[in-house]
Amino acid sequence: MDPLALTRRSLAGLGLGGAAAAAASAGGTRAQAGSSGSIPDGRPGALAVAPTSQDGLGPRLTLHAIDNAHGTPGAALVCDLSIREGDVYRPIKTVITQANGRPAEPLLIDDALKPGRYEVLLHVATYFAALGVTLPSPNFLDRVPIRFQIRDARQRYHLPVLFTPWGYSYYRGS
Repeated sequence: MDPLALTRRSLAGLGLGGAAAAAASAGGTRAQAGSSGSIPDGRPGALAVAPTSQDGLGPRLTLHAIDNAHGTPGAALVCDLSIREGDVYRPIKTVITQANGRPAEPLLIDDALKPGRYEVLLHVATYFAALGVTLPSPNFLDRVPIRFQIRDARQRYHLPVLFTPWGYSYYRGS
């Protein structure tokens, strides 16, 4: 075996993985992601800019969507935010994530952030269909509800969501 050959393991050892490893091991090269967040062939691009610090900012709810199937931020993912009132969820807003997998603005900020039960509905089937990913019909996941509770509206809440066409996970980030 050629010691200079590119393998997934060698790329992972360098901190490269996901779609970048697949493209490199296939002999292809991919251009650096521009401001659009996608590669010319339509696939999502890598994070080109480091996240900014939120030190000193007031209470807020933020979201970060990560496409684990491609190893990239979930750019152009439609997300519906709702709050529970009685037995139903009332829509608050719909956002679309940018190239970095985050909406342009926090989901809720300052006085808009109130204690309560919330839901973020992720339109994952539409997201993967837009990328040209071949999925079974019907898709295993279509719209994914992420439900959580805000108890102290004076804090900052960050919601990282990792998703593929077949599964997802989320947690309270920092």
